[in-house]
Amino acid sequence: MAHDIPVPRPLLRNAGLLVAFSLAAVAIGRFGGVGITQMPPALAVQVLDLAVEDRPDGRVDLRNAANGRLVAEVQPGEDGFLRATLRVMAQGRLREGLSRNPPFRLTRWDNGTLTLDDVASGRRINLEAFGLDNAVAFARLLEQGRGAS
Repeated sequence: MAHDIPVPRPLLRNAGLLVAFSLAAVAIGRFGGVGITQMPPALAVQVLDLAVEDRPDGRVDLRNAANGRLVAEVQPGEDGFLRATLRVMAQGRLREGLSRNPPFRLTRWDNGTLTLDDVASGRRINLEAFGLDNAVAFARLLEQGRGAS
């Protein structure tokens, strides 16, 4: 049983105009850059290339890749975020069939942020995304790395 419900033409026309206006507004904003906030590119103020070495006793040695000097020893059960982050990056390399040897690059930027880059795969982790306390674990490595340069 079919029912015909009359819809006024002006209502249909106005609904169509609203849809057209919405699409036009989105297109202008998207392609014209209206309403988009962009940060200026940051400059690196401190960089430390870290070679990661797993030890048989569960310890992880972090060395300055440029000269081999020890930056930090991470004992089993300590620095969980740091260990997990490095493990995830290393596992990503293995999945892609990349070498374990290239260092990870820890960078402090002039805008105050910290990133960890896998120079082998091109992946980058913005460390503040996981909270300030977690970023501090990596910031400490930069300070310790100054003495190991």
